[in-house]
Parts: sequence; structure tokens; C-alpha cells
Amino acid sequence: MANKAKLEALLTLINTSARDAITLYEQHGGSVPSMDQVEPHPLDDAVDQVALKTAIRTLEGAFAQLSTTLAPPAHSAINLVQVYDYACMRVAVRENITNILVNYPKGIHVNDLSKIINIEPKKLARVMRLLATRGCYNEVDMDVFANNRLSMILHNDNPVRHMVNLHVESCAKGAAVFYDTLKDPRTAYSYEPTDAPFMYANNKEGIQGEFFDFMRQDDERRESYHKSMRGLNGIMGSLAVLTHFPFEKYSTVVDVGGGIGAFSLPLAKTHKNVKITIHDLPEALVQARSIWAKDCPEAVAENRVEFEALNFFEQVPAKGKDIYYLRNIIHDWPDHESALILRNVRKALGPNSRVLIHDYVVCQLSRKQAEVESSTLGVVVAPEPLLPNFGVGNMRMYQQDMSMLLLHNAKERTLQEFLVLSTAAGLKLEKVWDLAEACVMEFSAA
Repeated sequence: MANKAKLEALLTLINTSARDAITLYEQHGGSVPSMDQVEPHPLDDAVDQVALKTAIRTLEGAFAQLSTTLAPPAHSAINLVQVYDYACMRVAVRENITNILVNYPKGIHVNDLSKIINIEPKKLARVMRLLATRGCYNEVDMDVFANNRLSMILHNDNPVRHMVNLHVESCAKGAAVFYDTLKDPRTAYSYEPTDAPFMYANNKEGIQGEFFDFMRQDDERRESYHKSMRGLNGIMGSLAVLTHFPFEKYSTVVDVGGGIGAFSLPLAKTHKNVKITIHDLPEALVQARSIWAKDCPEAVAENRVEFEALNFFEQVPAKGKDIYYLRNIIHDWPDHESALILRNVRKALGPNSRVLIHDYVVCQLSRKQAEVESSTLGVVVAPEPLLPNFGVGNMRMYQQDMSMLLLHNAKERTLQEFLVLSTAAGLKLEKVWDLAEACVMEFSAA
């Protein structure tokens, strides 16, 4: 395909995918959202966002590829590094700016906001203006800022705020020493969780262990982490699994490493035929019982949920259940630890049991390899001339891969890497359910 023809094809993909997204918003709410509005659109909280995410994946990928092709290379190169959004978001989250602005629906002047949070006003104005340029907050008049649909995500009541906080604090801390860990002879070739960049930085402050040890040392920190897992439902569209996978055919589900119930709470409300077992460490289950008593008391009263402490490295989950679900568990651990988890899960399986691993599946940039995986296992490949992995449209999985490296010395995996792990554990891949961001891989006992 000639260069100009590729650009025209990308323009067509941009136009088509944008119109698809507009149509979906109109179908779900009768209108399309505005950057200025504060109220969420009905589609924002939809359980099944696969169609919207499919459109956005193509839109973002095609737009970025077109822009990078047409812009001078120096322009694009500096844009990769001159990014301080995270530093400004850290200010907004730490100072609860969104919560404050709720009391000023018409906006508040930066001088007045400065008095409330005790940050020099001219510096604060620069932070707010950068975020507003990104679409987070509105500058309704000169130096007067108000909330909008995007900034409301940072409200204390929104679980996504806790995931944002995890990135601006812990991931940023690990990123600051990442290069050092690559050159330090002690850590350069290590995949031990205790040698993750985040813990490398903590070691300098006298803090030992691995990431989850660090989380458990402070109740507020641990609770925020578990709330951030609920935020993944909205970030990744994870709850689409509830409508795409046939849970109505099964009666028992084991949520392995289920935390406070980011997945199983919505499951209990959507599929009341299912009895759920939540496995996690005792301290996580204390928080889980409290949240279930408040958010889904009927499931507790009807004995549709049970909480059982489990160390999945050393113990076997409840045996003989229909479904064993692991969401964002395997990606937290290097290969050795991941293999231990899967082998213990395999020991629990009955003849008809299924294992669902819900994680990012890192896509190949080789179109030849991607098309092989598409034809044999159903992995979606982007249309040409888009990069086969959708380029920037799937960028979050590659950023998440770095997050796993920074926090845990772990990784997101390719399909081939999952196959190596699962085969060694005695599992057979049956199907890949592509949910337009993460995937659900369905396994049976080999």
C-alpha cells in the first residue's frame, strides 16, 4: 500500500470508529457526552463496554499512528518524555481538589483554592491549566477552575481514584530508580519480587520485603489498594466478562485472590444462581466481609458467598468447583511464583472444571504471528494499515507491563508465555475471550 493510501485508510478508520462510538453513546443515553459536563453518561458505568472499547481502541490507535507519521520525528520524540501529567495528578489527588470543587459548581479562582490547600497560587494555576488542557477540569474563566466529567473520577468516592493514586505514588517511585536497578549487579538479572524497582527505592529507606508486604504494613494503604482493584472494573471494562462468559450455566465460582470482591460482588448481583467462594489472605477477608455486609447483604444472608483464607502459593483452593477465576493475579508474579499458583489451582479441578485467567494478553507487533494466533485462538488483530496490536489503542497493556515490572518485578504476558505456564501446570487452553482490552483465557484440566 502506498504511503498516501495508508494515511487515507487511517483517516477512514478514525472517522468510522468515532462514528461507532457516537452511535453507542446515543443508544445508551440519547446523547453524546461533553467535556464540560459533570454528570457521568449512562455508558460510563455500563457493565458491558466491549463495543465502545473496540471503537476507542481503533480510534486511538489510528489517530496516534496518523499523527506520528505526519509530525516531524523530533516533535514526536520529545512528546514521549516531556510528560508531567502524573506529577500534576499527584497534586490533585493528594489535595482532594475534585472534592473541594464539588462545593463550587461555577468554579473557584485559583487564589481562593490556594488558600484552602496551602499551595502557592501561581504554581497551582500552572498545575490546573495543564490538567484542564488534558480535559481534566475546566478553566471556566481566567484562573477559575471547575470540575468536569473526567475530573470527577478523582473524587474520593470513586475507586478509580485509588488506582490513580497507586500510579502517582508507588509506580512513580519505582520508575525514578528503574535505570539504577538495570545496572546494579545485585538486581540487574533478578526477577525476585523483593528486587522490584519500587522495593529497591524502599530499601534505601529501610523498608524490606516485596510490594504486598509493604501494602500490609498500613491498614489505610491496604484498604486503598483493594479499592483500586474495584476501579479496574471501570478502567479495563473487566465486568464485561459477566455478560460474555456463560456464568448462567454454572453453579459454583471460586474467586482466587479475590480481595474484597471487585469481581465477585457484581457476579453475585448479576448471577444469583452462583455460589461464590472468595479466597485471599485473612486481613483482606476482614475488609471483604465488611464490604459485603454493606453492599450485598442478601448474598451473605442467603449463603451465596463464603470467605476462606488461602495462601495460594502453599494451599489448594476449594476443590471440585465449576469455575476458578483469577483476575490480575498471575501478572503480579514472576514465572516461578505464577507456576506455583497455577499448579495449586490445577490440584483443585474436577473433570468439568474451568479456569478463567483474566489478564492483559500482550499482542505481537509481528502481523504474521498475530494472524496465526487469530486464526487458531481467536485473538483479535487490527486491520491494516494499523499496527497489528492496535498501536497506541492498546498502549495501556504495555504501560501496565511496565507497572508490573516496577512494582513486582513481574509482567504482563504474551499468549505464548501463558501457554508455557499453563501447559507446565497441567492446563489446556480452550478459548480466548477478547474483551477489547484485557482477555479472559479459558482453560480445562489437561
